[in-house]
Parts: sequence; structure tokens; C-alpha cells
Amino acid sequence: MEKIDRTEKVPTAYVAYSKHNFFAKQLISAFTLEQGVTPLNPFMNWDYFLNDLVARDLIVRANNNLIYLADEVWTFGQISNGVFHEIILAQKSGKKVRHFSCGKKISDIEPIEFVDLEFEQELIDEFSYERVIAQLQGKDS
Repeated sequence: MEKIDRTEKVPTAYVAYSKHNFFAKQLISAFTLEQGVTPLNPFMNWDYFLNDLVARDLIVRANNNLIYLADEVWTFGQISNGVFHEIILAQKSGKKVRHFSCGKKISDIEPIEFVDLEFEQELIDEFSYERVIAQLQGKDS
């Protein structure tokens, strides 16, 4: 195994994924670390909305601040309503956004091209597929 410089500053990525991929929170962090990037993983920080111990808006604000701190935003699996809004914030903040699949093993995670993104039905019902695509491409605000 290669010796790791424990004091090396490495890039950070806010990792965004649907509650439906909550089961993969540790896999996503492990994958990100293996890429030489420090994950800012909201489900690892506060589980699922801190089990409602505080107002959910406090958690959303904290997540948004992690996005501001991150060098990039990485999405995993289908794009949910929350992930969609995190992507939009990242884009407005000038952050690079990368997309990955999600699975039950680290080896299931692979890069996804924009044209191959999938969206949760709840998001499409709220905004329409065309509007979601336009916003993600910066053509609709």
C-alpha cells in the first residue's frame, strides 16, 4: 500500500443523493475518499434531518453551506428534488458538478454523462422534465 501523506490538502466534494440511496451513505464516502477527495456527506453529518431534533430548514442551510465550502458537487443515483436544488446552488456558486451511479458496492459506482441522468418522479411532477433539463443546463432560471 502506498504511504499516505496525512497532512496533504486534498479537494472536497459535497456528495448529493436521494434519501432512497441513504443505504449507500458509507459507500459514497468510501468511493469519494478512494478518488483522493474528501467527502462532505450530509447524511453522515446529520443522518436524516437529525431525526427532526431541529427545524429542517436549519439542516438545509447547513447543507447549502457545505456546498459553499466544497470544491465540487458530486451527485449519486437518481436526481431528487433536494439534489436538484443543490445542483442549481452549486452551479450558481461556480462549482463543478459531476454525476455518478449508485449501487450496493463501491465497484457499482461509475461516472454518468449528463444525457444519462435519471430523475425521481416527484421532481418531474413538480417542474416537468423539460424545465428540469433547461435549469440544469442554465437555460431557465
